[in-house]
Amino acid sequence: MLVKNLIIYAVSDSVGETAQQVAKACMSQFYVNETYEIKRFPYMINKGVLLETLENAKAENALIVYTLVDEELCSIVERYCEREGLSCIDLMTDILREISKRTGRKPKREAGIIRKLDESYFKRVEAIEFAVKYDDGKDPRGILQADIILVGISRTSKTPLSMYLANKNIKVANVPLVPEIPIPKEVFEIDTKKIIGLTNSPEKLNEIRTQRLKALGLSSKANYANLERILQELDYSEEIMKRIGCPVINVSNKAIEETAGIILDIMKENGLKIYKEIEI
Repeated sequence: MLVKNLIIYAVSDSVGETAQQVAKACMSQFYVNETYEIKRFPYMINKGVLLETLENAKAENALIVYTLVDEELCSIVERYCEREGLSCIDLMTDILREISKRTGRKPKREAGIIRKLDESYFKRVEAIEFAVKYDDGKDPRGILQADIILVGISRTSKTPLSMYLANKNIKVANVPLVPEIPIPKEVFEIDTKKIIGLTNSPEKLNEIRTQRLKALGLSSKANYANLERILQELDYSEEIMKRIGCPVINVSNKAIEETAGIILDIMKENGLKIYKEIEI
């Protein structure tokens, strides 16, 4: 039946942008002299509200375009439209069915999951920016805002661990322990559950620091790689970590992923929030 005033209902159990944009894209393919209107109906998760919307669509003789992932809600739309002679187009079911057939996996059937993916992405970006901003004790104010604080002497993997954990959406600040530099007072103002100490073996530190000096074109005999100096720093860091009362991880011969896994386990044991990454 030809209509002069075309009305399209974009119905969704999430925001409804997909249904609306598809309808707009389709309308753009026509030289429409007649007026048309696309009405968006988001968050259709209540059966009663959905049926009321369908009744309104019937009253306006609207074309229904929908993105519903809940099979029961899809069925309600299909049955109603078939019974009342309304035209409806399901934008998701056929695609979900085909993907499921080809991958052997079942869809989550969870409304608005793409929004959660976007949220997870922005949390990750925010955490990475945080790790860069508050790396190596640059600004002690970050200690008060961090999900976790790593403390340790130079070359105990503080920075790579901070970045790795940031990719897990965790805000990390790290603080270098140097005998000649006072510890930021903020370290003693926060819950010790948030603090994790990092240490390394003297031999490994000597090896890593020597390589670091060579890479910088400096003498390997510098105090930085001196074994006596390293032992002094280790004694100092041990004293500080005991004073804080934080758990200590020896990163010697551990991959970053392994150490990060231990940190995540400690966070869970201490009841600290870990942002769950969404799997797709």
